[in-house]
Amino acid sequence: MIEIKFCGRGGQGAVIASQILAKVFFLMGKYPQCFSVFGGERRGAPVASFLRVDNKKIYLKCEIRRPDHLIYMAPDLVDEQEIESILKPDGLILINNALTSGEYVRLRKFRLALIDALSVSEEAGLGSTINTAILGAYAKASGEISLDYLEQAIRETVPAKIEANVTAALHAFDVTHVMEGVN
Repeated sequence: MIEIKFCGRGGQGAVIASQILAKVFFLMGKYPQCFSVFGGERRGAPVASFLRVDNKKIYLKCEIRRPDHLIYMAPDLVDEQEIESILKPDGLILINNALTSGEYVRLRKFRLALIDALSVSEEAGLGSTINTAILGAYAKASGEISLDYLEQAIRETVPAKIEANVTAALHAFDVTHVMEGVN
């Protein structure tokens, strides 16, 4: 089973990103389970969304406390000390940040991927909605999903600017920088 946690802010598309990714895994013949945690906050408030994926039906019904993969759509939500305590040992961290990996010295023991998803999304005409760019980066960083299934899921799920969303995902795949963990 793979457990994934998305951390973002309202308006960035964390919830929709987890739903699109769930659809990708479903198209691949897997069993996804997707759920989100947020209140009545406004745009910009912290949002968490969770996704479990397995080759068999998932009966577990609880929050993901020790994810395999952490996806930070808002770099200001990154807490290196918390990550060290919750991420599984061979975990993946994907961060939307234009900074270099030197900013995340404590996280080098994990697989770390960086993408300037905001620039990619703006270039594609999507503004600050970065969900499909993050998913393109996830496809590269994780190796768990194919771009073909991601494109299909975007086309079947995203209600507007479909071509721009596909473009953002494909471009993000190309420009994501992945560093393998150093133990």
